[in-house]
Amino acid sequence: MFLKELTELSGVSGCEYEVRNYIKKKLEEMGCSYCVDKLGNVIAHNKGKKSKTIMVAAHMDEVGLIVTHIDGDGFIRFQAVGGIDPRVLNSKQVLVGDKKIPGVIGSKAVHLMSDDERGKTIPVEKLYIDIGSGSKTETEKLVSIGDYVVFVSDYVEFGDSLIKAKALDDRAGCSAILELLSMKLDADFYGVFTVMEEVGCRGAVTAAYALEPDLGIVIEGTVCADMPGIDEHSKSTIIGAGAALSIMDNSTIYDIDIVRAAAKIAEENNISYQYRKSSAGGNDAGAIHKTKDGSKVMAISVPCRYIHSAVNVASKNDYNSVVNLTKAVIIANQKGE
Repeated sequence: MFLKELTELSGVSGCEYEVRNYIKKKLEEMGCSYCVDKLGNVIAHNKGKKSKTIMVAAHMDEVGLIVTHIDGDGFIRFQAVGGIDPRVLNSKQVLVGDKKIPGVIGSKAVHLMSDDERGKTIPVEKLYIDIGSGSKTETEKLVSIGDYVVFVSDYVEFGDSLIKAKALDDRAGCSAILELLSMKLDADFYGVFTVMEEVGCRGAVTAAYALEPDLGIVIEGTVCADMPGIDEHSKSTIIGAGAALSIMDNSTIYDIDIVRAAAKIAEENNISYQYRKSSAGGNDAGAIHKTKDGSKVMAISVPCRYIHSAVNVASKNDYNSVVNLTKAVIIANQKGE
């Protein structure tokens, strides 16, 4: 499993080079052929028996921040890159820019807030990053406008086979594809590591246009809602219940025959699975299925608690189910089943 190393890399949308370089190194060690397109997608090819073109995709980027201003006292202002709830930002540790300057996201202490401010979400424009600098000049020696900012969050295994880390959406998918490529399956598929999914599935557009897949399989870290206070029917996925098969979301209505075929494959191979019950969000399938004259798509996801924050939680058992189910789906489709 490549997951620990992948989650510890920086890769905010548009600045995925650390993740890309890691993936390229692993592909070279495997002896797997690949190319990098002009947008920065890594397209690897597992050669084998082929009845159709299969594209298995996962995005390299993670949500994060970008520096937009440095004030006179050396504090850094920023904007979000991707969908981040402002509630999760205050007091988080971060690393700024290529130099990985340590900092903390700050705001007024509760003692200094007005009655109207207390108990309310602090908007992004009221937050700042403190790197311990005392002036604008000092900060500008270390940080520049346009520098990316990532959360600090160590990979930790805990509880009943659970993982805590940042960027499980979607380094879980990247790790799964690397595992599949390392298996040297006698079934042809392209493993595609896309850029800028969190800001509009941009990499998937160009990669799918180049490959023209008959089937696109997106491996994602998806929203999990099995925590207290959620009605049973609203629990989109449940940690420990297996790989999540999507039926629809904001960008795609998945081909029900393909989804049901995947469920049957899971049952026949004793692989744990569940259906993703929410239609919220979207992923690279939204871009893949509309390429040229169209492509069939499906999403096989790892349920993640606290997604799009500094701390995600997922199950190693669910991750393994995703790898095993994706493998079985690829083999079945290349057999023409």
